[in-house]
Amino acid sequence: MKGKIQIMIESFPYNYNDCQLCPHICHIDRSQYKGHCQSGTMAKISRAALHHWEEPSISGTKGSGTVFFSGCTLHCCFCQNYSISHQGFGQEVTEQELCHIFLRLQEQGAHNINLVTATQYLPSVIAALNLARPALSIPVVYNCGGYERPEMIRALKPYVDIWLPDLKYYSSALSSRYSKAKDYFSWASLAISQMIEQTGPPMLDTSGILKSGVIIRHMVLPGAKEDSFSLLKWIKKMLPDGQYQISLLSQYTPFYLAKTTADYPEINRHITTYEYEKVVELAIELGLTEGYMQKKSSAKEEYTPSFDLEGVIEPEIVKALSD
Repeated sequence: MKGKIQIMIESFPYNYNDCQLCPHICHIDRSQYKGHCQSGTMAKISRAALHHWEEPSISGTKGSGTVFFSGCTLHCCFCQNYSISHQGFGQEVTEQELCHIFLRLQEQGAHNINLVTATQYLPSVIAALNLARPALSIPVVYNCGGYERPEMIRALKPYVDIWLPDLKYYSSALSSRYSKAKDYFSWASLAISQMIEQTGPPMLDTSGILKSGVIIRHMVLPGAKEDSFSLLKWIKKMLPDGQYQISLLSQYTPFYLAKTTADYPEINRHITTYEYEKVVELAIELGLTEGYMQKKSSAKEEYTPSFDLEGVIEPEIVKALSD
């Protein structure tokens, strides 16, 4: 088994010493400096626990085994997970420890292993999945912001069963202003097309739990319904019918810089019912009805999980830190 694992690891041609893991392709030696993602060479995670607030086919009745990684390849000014994506909260773990976390979540009854924002740690994640593979029998979900290189998607083909990408923006002006990624759509559109090509149509088990496939998430932003319209029209025109599901989110809540500074007044509010309903109406008109449409009441801060190192360090230590 050791020899087999070594061969599989060597087949992943990217590392931390000349970082090219995300579209920024910063070429930084992360053993010496932090990359654009503000991450080093050890995977850092802030929470590994059963999560019940994903789409129903992901969370099911038992929960999704979510592993929240610290750092991020995007710099969204409204990020609800800003304490880990921007402020770096989390605990570094070895590849062996990460493997044990995956297997522990499986033992707890998770429907899947849900890797949340893991791109900046791909060498470590792939190594951990290789170690876990002989005992791991549940699907692996890749939950990401959509800003991905197709090369990385192809490299993950042997490991990922379910893709859960965001498709945040069509407009480069919006993606530049809110996420510091002018080229967001050009990369996300290529990446999502590659995800669909690799997985084929969504496959569910007899209980309605997703076994493989792609769910494209889009969160409607305040004042940006026309951008949502453009994205929906692109999806309908460019992606193959029946090969993916859509998840339209109404949960936008001002967080981080959108809430704490005066720099983004146009998004320092919830979306209106009118804005969301107009996007839903267009989705239905286009025939994009396979998937999920969120209730307006979902726009609550309470739905953001607590990043308290649950599942990362021993429970008694977590309790001591919170007391």
